[in-house]
Amino acid sequence: MSAEQYRKEIVPQARARFARGVMNGTEASYAAQLELRKRAGQIADYRFEALTLKLAHDTRYTADFLVIKADGGIELHEVKGFLREDANVKLKTAAALFPWFRFVVIYRRGTKADPIWAAREVPAS
Repeated sequence: MSAEQYRKEIVPQARARFARGVMNGTEASYAAQLELRKRAGQIADYRFEALTLKLAHDTRYTADFLVIKADGGIELHEVKGFLREDANVKLKTAAALFPWFRFVVIYRRGTKADPIWAAREVPAS
């Protein structure tokens, strides 16, 4: 196996990271959906990366979107193309430690031009 083949097949590649406060394409598309829901009165407001929860020593979770529902309830939305195991563990831990929030994973279905949003609630236990 050549060194190039080794790098491609064996060495894990780092994920692309965006700077804090900068949305990726999927998050920006979902923000447009939230804006439509806000204008329609379905939600009161939303904010991107507005809340960080401390889960343990040196372990934190920042929700993609803090969503204030029309009835005043608070939801934390995590927008994912797919859910990695580390993100799944953090979400489950956050839901268990902070049961007064509703944690929701948002997936985009359909196309980029015509997204369909699917949601899955993360149980508190």
